[in-house]
Amino acid sequence: MSFWRTLLPKKNDHRYKGNSSRESDILRKKACSAAARSGARLLKKGKAFPEMWHERIGSLLPNRWKFQWRYWRRQTPWDTQVTPPEVMEFIARTPPGKALDLGCGTGTNAITLARHGWRVTGVDFIPKAISAARAKAARSGVAIEFLVANVTDLSALSGPFDYVLDIGCLHALKAEDRSRYATNLSRMLRPQAWYMLYAWLPRPWEGGVVGISTEEVETLLREDFSKVRTEIGEENGNPSSWYWFQRR
Repeated sequence: MSFWRTLLPKKNDHRYKGNSSRESDILRKKACSAAARSGARLLKKGKAFPEMWHERIGSLLPNRWKFQWRYWRRQTPWDTQVTPPEVMEFIARTPPGKALDLGCGTGTNAITLARHGWRVTGVDFIPKAISAARAKAARSGVAIEFLVANVTDLSALSGPFDYVLDIGCLHALKAEDRSRYATNLSRMLRPQAWYMLYAWLPRPWEGGVVGISTEEVETLLREDFSKVRTEIGEENGNPSSWYWFQRR
């Protein structure tokens, strides 16, 4: 089946039932025209037919399945395979303890922590990412507990932890999920433990806006955490921020 035929509405499409033949033809022509314009826009960007099809599917998926789709397509620009210098700085000045990596992806930062003596648990809601993380840890010769779990429900974990790291997870959550995330975070950290967060500030993303402001982060955590440091910078020309909090 050609790419264009997958875009075109079928004659028995439920949207056209109950309409007269002439009305159905009009609706069908409008849908075909919209599909053609969509395809033309992607072609103008230099997309090949298969890539156009994959992008079209990915744009329609809910958040969790969109990440699953990206891992399957190996379109994971956040998976840099490099631990950020901010985390390396923290490791250098902090005695190892028990660490939790939220949204650990394929385990790069969890493995770095384990190599420096930390006892690490990594969680991610994408099974493919966790499978890759387990394989990487095995090749690296480090013991890490990797779990498929949602950061808004960490009931399977037993704390307390001395350090929690989140690189790019909180800012991707819906507003109603962020309060559950904060509740889990408070439960998981012992008093005086550290929480480090890297988050996008609000920016355009895939037709919408994603990110979290510094004020929102501080409001979310102010009940149980003290802010120690904030560093605002940018990623690919877009604003982002690092945060250091300590559990009270």
